[in-house]
Amino acid sequence: MTPQRVTLITLGVADLERSKAFYAALGWEPKEDLEEAAFYQINGMALGLFGLKDLAKDQGRPGTQLGIGGSTLGQNFPTEAEVDAAFDKALAAGATELKRPEKVFWGGYSGYYADPDGHVWEVAMNPFWPPNEDGSLTLPDAG
Repeated sequence: MTPQRVTLITLGVADLERSKAFYAALGWEPKEDLEEAAFYQINGMALGLFGLKDLAKDQGRPGTQLGIGGSTLGQNFPTEAEVDAAFDKALAAGATELKRPEKVFWGGYSGYYADPDGHVWEVAMNPFWPPNEDGSLTLPDAG
């Protein structure tokens, strides 16, 4: 059996220094800052930034050809105001606006931006999935 968990998310980036500067502007500090990668501690797991060429090589792929899939990284916040603040901070740091935060059909409030490498982030307030005090998320029991 494979455990139901994710311990590391690694993002392939074209320019590691540019990406580190973007996340630093969001207030993120790497726990490990290596020549070819940076790793951030995030609520019981880690987020890595890895140069595209090095990541492709690590995956056994030629050049910078990486496996792709539709994905979104998400951050939940307790209030709409905190969503707006996180969104605005990301734009000020160099993110590309995809969708300004707004009330959404499922009853919450959310918006999307892309980091300098096009990785999509959602910032949201979900009244059905409030974050824990430490910012982590525990899905409620099905009722």
